Amino acid sequence: MGADFRRLWLADAVSQLGFRMTFLAAPLVAVLYLHASTFQVALVRTFESLGWLLFGLLAGAWVDRIRCRPVLLVTDLGRAALMMSVPVAALFGVLTLGQLYVALFLAGVLSVFFEVAHQSYLPRLLPAEELVGANAKLAANASVAAIAGASAGGYLVQLLSAPFVFTVDALSFVWSALWVRAIRYREPPVGRAPDRHLGREIGDGVRYVWRQPLLRPIAFSSATIVLSQLMGMSVSAVFLVREIGLSAGMIGLLGTIGLIGALLSSGVARRVIARVGQARALVGGVFLLGPAFLAQAFTTPGWGLTWWVVSTFVASFCIILTNVVQVTIRQTVCPPELLGRVSAVMTLMTGGVMPVASIAGGVLGTYLGVRETLLVSGAVACLAVIWLLASPLARRTEIVGARG
Repeated sequence: MGADFRRLWLADAVSQLGFRMTFLAAPLVAVLYLHASTFQVALVRTFESLGWLLFGLLAGAWVDRIRCRPVLLVTDLGRAALMMSVPVAALFGVLTLGQLYVALFLAGVLSVFFEVAHQSYLPRLLPAEELVGANAKLAANASVAAIAGASAGGYLVQLLSAPFVFTVDALSFVWSALWVRAIRYREPPVGRAPDRHLGREIGDGVRYVWRQPLLRPIAFSSATIVLSQLMGMSVSAVFLVREIGLSAGMIGLLGTIGLIGALLSSGVARRVIARVGQARALVGGVFLLGPAFLAQAFTTPGWGLTWWVVSTFVASFCIILTNVVQVTIRQTVCPPELLGRVSAVMTLMTGGVMPVASIAGGVLGTYLGVRETLLVSGAVACLAVIWLLASPLARRTEIVGARG
């Protein structure tokens, strides 16, 4: 892997750290700073993810028409400006839930275009045989950021107050833009068919995923996992603060301990996949996610916090492992000219359920209770593996496709 991938890796590393701090800080701004209700806190996750539902397919078709590097630059700088608007408003005492929602929504829309371009850019930089290793390195960024971001974010919330943690995220996006700008590889112009049509191109991506026997079950399984995960996460801050009685710093520490599983997974993912094969690693990881999410509901004060730590450890390990496999399979089987649209369709299946899941979590948390909502989300996660067991993935080990 050459110098350009290292630049992309460095851009991603700090950006992931800033994102993780904000991911923790955003609901805490609502809970601790703006004194929001359970449902209003759940809406934080809704607005963060709504962009996928509204713009996911459009982003895929659009990215397939143009070079990816300029998209990465513009979206990084745009998100930096939006994140800075939160601490600036808080500094002048005018921050409201409405502004927080708008900033998160617009940043989420830019993230849609960034993520689609990022996933399409990697196969343009690297040959197919290096994709597993590259995806594992990028997953390591997410793992380290999840650990460091959860801990540092929690302490910074206590030290600076939650809104000012957004400054770190803004600076991380600037850092990312500078490293992306330093990439020397210049993509060739994308060929333009004389009769191209945006709607038809979007339809091509949707039809490819629907008809592809490996990608379709992965998409439905991933959507089920994210539905479960976001239902739980939409009430987790309320659960840990108001039912378990934890401070922001303690929440960050718990996340740090639990997310060590993500760091471990990113370090061993390549060896696990090489030993058992891509398909078995995916099925096994998804199978373990259900019980892991379910265990969070048994958390209690004191030694009962062990449930949260262990469940987060196992879930984080499996999420990183399965994400590495899923992205690599997608980049392997998909024709390069369709990759942006296919990535968008696959991510839309997960991103599109996020706002629905967070609203459902908020409603359930309000009327059923937050602990009961965690039980429901864990039960939903247990269903995700069924999509894979009923597919050809249950009978395969390695995947070879358009780039294989």
